[in-house]
Amino acid sequence: MRAVYTQLSIEERRRIERWRHAKVPVREMARVLRRSKATIHRELKRNYFSDECMPKCDGYYGAAAHLMAADRRARQRKLIRYPQLLKKVVERLKHGWTPEQIGNRMIYEGTRLRVCQETIYRYIYSKDGMAQKL
Repeated sequence: MRAVYTQLSIEERRRIERWRHAKVPVREMARVLRRSKATIHRELKRNYFSDECMPKCDGYYGAAAHLMAADRRARQRKLIRYPQLLKKVVERLKHGWTPEQIGNRMIYEGTRLRVCQETIYRYIYSKDGMAQKL
């Protein structure tokens, strides 16, 4: 059975920020949050705020970390990264195709850039898909 992973919430990130300023050890943070030590270390490393214009403001900030993580997740979405693929998918959806038909048709056609039905469903139920009334 596969493990289930959840993203850190804004509340968890704010707690990490407060503990970081209080110099609480990462091991203790991980124990209280019931997360892996590696998760906390990666969080602190990935979402460390640094700006050359404001060197005294460098550090880990929970709210900024949450925004950076959301931005990374948005950039990783295939339909967002490839607008021509999104256009083709939306066009077919508006013509009455199901996500299964779209995905399987792309496999049948041997398209280099294709998308699976789960990704299409995720897009349909996202804010962008709802705004387009898909």
